[in-house]
Amino acid sequence: MPVQWTGLSPELLVPLDRDGPDLLRTQLERGLREAIRAGRLRPGERLPSTRELARGLGVSRGMVVDCFDQLQAEGYLVARPGSATRVADTARSAAAPAPPPAGAAARLWVDFRPAVPDLSSFPRADWARTVAEVCRSAATAAFDYGDPRGAEVLRTVLASYLGRVRGAAADPDRTVVCTGFSQGLNLALATLAGRGVERVAFEDPGYDETGRIAADLAGMSVVRVPVDEQGLRVDELAASGAGAVVVTPAHQWPTGVVLSPARRRALADWARRTGGWVVEDDYDAEFRYDREPVGAVQGLAPDRVVTIGTVSKSLAPALRLGWLLCPADLVDPVADLKVRTDRGSPGLDQLVLARLVESGRFDRHLRRMRRSYAAKREVLVRTLAERAPGVALTGLAAGFHAVAALPAGVTEAAVVEQARARGVGLYGMSPHRATGAADPPRLVLGFGNLTGTAIRDGVIRAAGLLHGT
Repeated sequence: MPVQWTGLSPELLVPLDRDGPDLLRTQLERGLREAIRAGRLRPGERLPSTRELARGLGVSRGMVVDCFDQLQAEGYLVARPGSATRVADTARSAAAPAPPPAGAAARLWVDFRPAVPDLSSFPRADWARTVAEVCRSAATAAFDYGDPRGAEVLRTVLASYLGRVRGAAADPDRTVVCTGFSQGLNLALATLAGRGVERVAFEDPGYDETGRIAADLAGMSVVRVPVDEQGLRVDELAASGAGAVVVTPAHQWPTGVVLSPARRRALADWARRTGGWVVEDDYDAEFRYDREPVGAVQGLAPDRVVTIGTVSKSLAPALRLGWLLCPADLVDPVADLKVRTDRGSPGLDQLVLARLVESGRFDRHLRRMRRSYAAKREVLVRTLAERAPGVALTGLAAGFHAVAALPAGVTEAAVVEQARARGVGLYGMSPHRATGAADPPRLVLGFGNLTGTAIRDGVIRAAGLLHGT
């Protein structure tokens, strides 16, 4: 669909060579034809007025009018009285559209893609109201680059909030604002590599590309440490030779288990005893349902743990705002790397987030989303119990994804493929395992960005596959 430009006449680049052999009108006609054929100007797209185009190109308006008339006669342009000149709907790019890739997926009516929050729930009114407040009250200095660690007001508010809600030993001077989890992980691992860490451990199952890319950028080798029903196997971490470990203790990705109290203490002890470092991804910590809240591991060993948090799940991924709670020894090198990377995260958005949290609007939004996700979770549990009673669900105590254990004889890959043919997006556990093994067969079901009706419809469509019929 073409962009519907409003307001002033849109600009258009048509190079003209005044020293060339061709007349300017010939060059202009040729340039417009080529732009339409190549798809730079799409069917229905509005062109500048003849007056504005003539002014921009430094030619006479009469020449542009004659050119437009010629292209209308050839069928490239259309013009109606009182309306702008546009590219004709019948004009098409000379290049044939790319064919769909072999085996292209059928249209998905219901997509259980995990790790996606309810995008429709973004608090637009609260955000817009807070933007207006910040724009009215922000000091002139707020429009400069500012502290590479992030706006002081946001770091102060975050430290207070994380101490209150996550039990973190948070200090504004040891907090660095970043653009989401991926950058936070890149900063943390690169800084630890600079401190001599050569090997980093990741949970298994766990991250796929995100962890590998961050480790590669830092020049670290990777070792995978298994996760069981109590979370990371700290005994196997100790035997791995890793100098750092990346964990998701609040709601392990993707199994959904919570790191047990004994394992939390063991992890903190490992870091102190070995001089190792823990990078804590505070994943899904905001959304808990039928269990007691658990604090951040950072609160147990603030001198050995880097905690990374974001608003990607609590508000929206598009904001690209996160933070690192750093040990005192790491905050300066992390901040230095941050400023050399991008000079700091978006300043005005930081002020908006600070105001949103401080005003209580953020807490109100989280309470609303907990109720919403809990209701969706209930639909998933109830519908699976009705339609595929042989499928066991785990990892439901927090967040907005669950793990479905498929019955014996059901193949993970076959379920995923056949479900797509029925218009349902399902996702297996195997890509998150170090070996890629598909046994035992598991599905990772994201329900955050689905309505209750869609969840029920998706389960019904795929139910026969889930129990092998």
